[in-house]
Amino acid sequence: MKTQRPYPRFFVTPKGEKWLQSGHAWVYDAEITRREGEAENGGLVDVLSPKGKYIGTGFLSETSKIRVRLISRNANDTFDDAFFARRLRWAWEYRKTVLADSLIGCQYPNARLIFGEADQFPGLTVDLFNDVLVIQVLSLGMDLRKEMLMHTLVSILEEDGLTIRGVYERNDVGIRAHEGLQENKGWLFCRERPEDTKTLIRENGILYEVDFENGQKTGFFLDQKLNRRAVARIAAGKTVLDCFTHTGSFALNAAKGGAKQVTAVDISALAVEETNANIRRNGLENVVSCVEADVFDYLSGGSVKPGEYDFIILDPPAFTKSRKTVESAMRGYKEINLRAMKLLPRGGYLATCSCSHFATEELFIKMLHSAARDAGVSLRQIEARQQAPDHPILWNMEETNYLKFFLFQVI
Repeated sequence: MKTQRPYPRFFVTPKGEKWLQSGHAWVYDAEITRREGEAENGGLVDVLSPKGKYIGTGFLSETSKIRVRLISRNANDTFDDAFFARRLRWAWEYRKTVLADSLIGCQYPNARLIFGEADQFPGLTVDLFNDVLVIQVLSLGMDLRKEMLMHTLVSILEEDGLTIRGVYERNDVGIRAHEGLQENKGWLFCRERPEDTKTLIRENGILYEVDFENGQKTGFFLDQKLNRRAVARIAAGKTVLDCFTHTGSFALNAAKGGAKQVTAVDISALAVEETNANIRRNGLENVVSCVEADVFDYLSGGSVKPGEYDFIILDPPAFTKSRKTVESAMRGYKEINLRAMKLLPRGGYLATCSCSHFATEELFIKMLHSAARDAGVSLRQIEARQQAPDHPILWNMEETNYLKFFLFQVI
């Protein structure tokens, strides 16, 4: 390098160089050959090729196998507050472009505003639920800068007329230990501490109460937004079974789409309680009912008669969160899909998905072929979809491409 830079230098193997030049943003510890200069844990370091060519700059984590997470490949960048403000504004302008109807001028707005590496904020998730930002921070570099980042983001949002009462942390995840971070949840800052940790959002015309303290992940799954809309488009006049309903979102979208009757099923008593509250909130008690049951048992134990439902929705939690358990996860996906296909009449409809990036699209499609063959049916594809665009897919990082969603007619 011709110019002297202020950051410690980390040299990588030829394999590591190829990996990073392909566009991936993670530097694994095994690919680092030597270090030059005093490096601060959570601080910025330069990453160089074996011959000393600049590759990028990122945050160091001394305790993680992902030793450096790149945030820039531009040697001219200066990493001051203005740099991060530009990045935040860029992410916000993108959301306003791809999800305008959920944000500007919308009562009870909602969107994922920061999606980690896809927005060049490695390990940072930020969800907007009405007047609250809920964050999850999984990297040390982001954790050290979260207050600055969130104060800046709030200012950007308020320039466009959004009122943000506070930022709530949902860092109650064990994976933080890999970065040497403690688990925690609570207000990062709040202008006026509310009595509870709930707020309303409106998605596809449906109101939901989001419990951002106790709900799964950050409180609500925003990534299925447009897939729920796709379900609503074909639900008119149908009898629908929504499996793994969580907060009732697919069930309620089907009802709004004109379904004749909808049954929602979840094993969690809390999920059933929240779903029933959302049913009442939207005045759909005459169309939607909710059952507390294990979906696997419900689909095979005689609770559902063949042909009783002409539209079944399968939105299970991630059956695998590592490559080690992919094989057993695919057996689980096959089991529920096989049972659903057997229960549907010819001409019925199936929505099925997976939210685990380890269960790749190739594996998921292979599983669906196998399930259809064993069920003795054919699948006529209506749509193949992915996550909503506020969860953008970075083509150079497969980890950002995780949601598979298919709509079929079973014939």
